[in-house]
Amino acid sequence: MQDDRIASLSALAEILLSRNMKIVTAESCTGGGIASAITDLPGSSGWFECGFVTYSNEAKIRYLDVAPTTIEQSGAVSEQTVRAMVSGAVNNSLGDIAVAVSGVAGPGGGSVDKPVGTVWFAWGNAEHQITECCHFDGDRHAVREQAIDQGIRGLCRWLSC
Repeated sequence: MQDDRIASLSALAEILLSRNMKIVTAESCTGGGIASAITDLPGSSGWFECGFVTYSNEAKIRYLDVAPTTIEQSGAVSEQTVRAMVSGAVNNSLGDIAVAVSGVAGPGGGSVDKPVGTVWFAWGNAEHQITECCHFDGDRHAVREQAIDQGIRGLCRWLSC
């Protein structure tokens, strides 16, 4: 695990434990990579609740309560979808906060509006989320790794750790 990732996760663990909070992940293009990075840290069972890997639109609708109209109107890779993923992850778990990620890792699947490397993030709870759209360079692996790191950094920003 990278040193900066370990440092971010350690800071995240400290603040979550001090607040008696648990985190949930709702992942699409990262395929559970954020949850995997979290659980690489010893003691993560004290602050990690669960992870949802909702790769298909149907899974986002079924397990995270994303409205079909949200995906139809905005697409799976959108601010609206990741906001709904965060709410759904918190509401369908015993977690307090969540990170959601949905993007185009490539090499195919991109469009003019959402080229390969476009990744939307949301962090928050059921009532309030912050969002960010990033455009990462590189191949599929590089995009996914950058998305995992950004997802973790965003959790730290949300919690101010």
